[in-house]
Amino acid sequence: MAASLSEVFLAKLRETLNDKADDLATGCANDFADYRFRVGFIEGIATAEREFLDLVERAAEIES
Repeated sequence: MAASLSEVFLAKLRETLNDKADDLATGCANDFADYRFRVGFIEGIATAEREFLDLVERAAEIES
Protein backbone atom coordinates (compact mmCIF):
# COMPACT_ATOMS: atom_id res chain seq x y z
CA MET A 1 0.00 0.00 0.00
CA ALA A 2 1.32 3.42 -0.92
CA ALA A 3 2.13 5.83 1.88
CA SER A 4 0.37 9.16 1.98
CA LEU A 5 2.24 12.39 1.43
CA SER A 6 1.93 13.26 5.13
CA GLU A 7 3.36 9.87 6.15
CA VAL A 8 6.32 10.27 3.80
CA PHE A 9 6.94 13.83 4.98
CA LEU A 10 6.77 12.85 8.66
CA ALA A 11 9.10 9.91 8.07
CA LYS A 12 11.62 12.23 6.37
CA LEU A 13 11.41 14.73 9.25
CA ARG A 14 11.94 11.92 11.77
CA GLU A 15 14.88 10.53 9.80
CA THR A 16 16.53 13.95 9.63
CA LEU A 17 15.90 14.56 13.33
CA ASN A 18 17.42 11.20 14.28
CA ASP A 19 20.43 11.67 11.99
CA LYS A 20 21.19 15.12 13.40
CA ALA A 21 20.72 13.95 16.99
CA ASP A 22 23.03 11.00 16.35
CA ASP A 23 25.64 13.34 14.87
CA LEU A 24 25.44 15.57 17.91
CA ALA A 25 25.65 12.62 20.30
CA THR A 26 28.85 11.43 18.63
CA GLY A 27 30.55 14.78 19.19
CA CYS A 28 30.55 16.20 15.69
CA ALA A 29 30.22 19.83 16.83
CA ASN A 30 33.43 21.76 16.19
CA ASP A 31 32.89 24.33 18.92
CA PHE A 32 30.16 25.74 21.15
CA ALA A 33 28.73 27.92 18.38
CA ASP A 34 28.43 24.89 16.12
CA TYR A 35 26.86 22.92 18.97
CA ARG A 36 24.26 25.66 19.52
CA PHE A 37 23.50 25.76 15.79
CA ARG A 38 23.01 21.99 15.67
CA VAL A 39 20.78 21.99 18.75
CA GLY A 40 18.72 24.78 17.21
CA PHE A 41 18.40 22.81 13.98
CA ILE A 42 17.17 19.77 15.90
CA GLU A 43 14.71 21.92 17.83
CA GLY A 44 13.44 23.39 14.57
CA ILE A 45 12.86 19.98 13.01
CA ALA A 46 11.10 18.75 16.17
CA THR A 47 8.88 21.84 16.16
CA ALA A 48 8.04 21.38 12.48
CA GLU A 49 7.16 17.75 13.08
CA ARG A 50 4.87 18.59 16.01
CA GLU A 51 3.13 21.41 14.12
CA PHE A 52 2.58 19.19 11.09
CA LEU A 53 1.18 16.39 13.25
CA ASP A 54 -1.21 18.89 14.84
CA LEU A 55 -2.34 20.08 11.39
CA VAL A 56 -2.94 16.52 10.20
CA GLU A 57 -4.93 15.79 13.35
CA ARG A 58 -7.07 18.92 12.93
CA ALA A 59 -7.68 18.11 9.28
CA ALA A 60 -8.83 14.59 10.23
CA GLU A 61 -11.23 16.05 12.81
CA ILE A 62 -12.71 18.42 10.23
CA GLU A 63 -13.22 15.58 7.72
CA SER A 64 -15.12 13.43 10.19
